[in-house]
Amino acid sequence: MPRRTDTRERVIRTAASLFRAQGYHATGLNQVLAEGGLPKGSLYFHFPGGKEQLAVESLRLSGEELGNGIAAALDATPDPATALDRILALLGEHLVDTDFREGCPVATVALDAAAQSEPIRAACAGVYDSWEEVVARHLRAAGADDAEGLATVLVAAIEGAVLLARTRRDVTPLQTVGTHMRALLAPERRSA
Repeated sequence: MPRRTDTRERVIRTAASLFRAQGYHATGLNQVLAEGGLPKGSLYFHFPGGKEQLAVESLRLSGEELGNGIAAALDATPDPATALDRILALLGEHLVDTDFREGCPVATVALDAAAQSEPIRAACAGVYDSWEEVVARHLRAAGADDAEGLATVLVAAIEGAVLLARTRRDVTPLQTVGTHMRALLAPERRSA
């Protein structure tokens, strides 16, 4: 396996940003190289599996980074509703900071390429599974019944809100989902 280098990291980060903004099929390898200021030979040296391998690795990296942000928001408070507010704020800030060009690091690629590529589908599923597990662990600690099911509902609702917010170029869908999910996370509803 090739040695991990700064060049390899730059390729992954550049690709992750482009895939997040444009999707898999709209992102060309020459564009990744040009935007990353990378030499042409670096791509296949570091990614002998080509674009598909690059997509899988960029999904894992960007998914893990967002997962770490989600975990930090959850770890900052034992209250799921407050944690949800922090997660939605984190996502809303990223949308605004990127002028709504970059939504979820997984969704654009999942919608664009997961049906045609098993490695990409598996990488997307793995990221979503990891996010759901982080949320479920927090909900279990807060005393929620069916923490796994509730985590799926939360991740799905947030994912949909990010898509709507990006499409509308407005964070209101995140706020709306937050309002309705907070009611679902109220202590008296968690153990009902």
